[in-house]
Amino acid sequence: MKHFLSLADLSPEEIQELLSIAQNLKEEWLAGGNEPLLRGKSLALVFQKPSLRTRVSFEMAMVHLGGYAFYLSPNEIKMGGRESVPDVARVLSGYVDAVMARVFDHTHILQLAEYATVPIINGLSDYNHPAQGFTDLFTILEHKGTLENITLSYVGDGNNVARSLLFGAMKTGMHFKIATPPGYTLNEEDLTLGEQMRISDSQKIEVYENPARAVQQTDVIYTDVWTSMGQEAESAERLRVFPPYQINQKLISEANPDCLVMHCLPAHRGEEITDEAADGPHSIIFQQAENRLHAQKAILVKLLANK
Repeated sequence: MKHFLSLADLSPEEIQELLSIAQNLKEEWLAGGNEPLLRGKSLALVFQKPSLRTRVSFEMAMVHLGGYAFYLSPNEIKMGGRESVPDVARVLSGYVDAVMARVFDHTHILQLAEYATVPIINGLSDYNHPAQGFTDLFTILEHKGTLENITLSYVGDGNNVARSLLFGAMKTGMHFKIATPPGYTLNEEDLTLGEQMRISDSQKIEVYENPARAVQQTDVIYTDVWTSMGQEAESAERLRVFPPYQINQKLISEANPDCLVMHCLPAHRGEEITDEAADGPHSIIFQQAENRLHAQKAILVKLLANK
């Protein structure tokens, strides 16, 4: 594993190894602290989009493991504008041991990986969000004890998070359902790629317009904001189209009695999720957020720790 760009790039065995590393590192941290596996290592955090969880989880992951991370804001680099992406990749490769980038355009992630001589970690792009997707797999595994034959139902906008969840689900033996308004689902290329990633012929990918049907007999209900960063011009139309796809108590009652409710945050409460759902007994959204720390540690250790 040279980079961490997409869950699609990882084999099922590599994902299982990362899950095991995350579990071990979390147990070690809760027992008193992590060993300084990354002592002397440095991580550049390149942000075109702001984030609470991505920045803090990666920065603190390096601190807990004995390394060092520093933040580069959008105005400091203006990557792809003031300075080309290949030049940024080559310059940072001479300074740091790895780069985590959170960008708008996925081609910037691919260019960083092409021109850098150090590992590149995708902290989010318009195409996918593998760091979040891996965290979600880890969180479901913690609460359900297995991923095999678990059904995840994503309700809302078929966005970068949904795409990563599809890929991760298929590579770990899960079933995946998605319910979106017409025109907002994952595209045929995504669904075909997901089918090709299945590790079992019994795994299902199901696409719905009716959210109540999508969550029937499901183990996990997942949602995200209806309007992501960069889509602000579409906000009014999305607010008109998406209200039937809200995660609320009525929708939760259609799922399995022990279903989990997940959200990658930040949440627009009263839009894609109600307070009752976000703070209710089914919700694990804050455990999910906390696990970003431990999942990020696993990614960093796999890429940077001495073998």
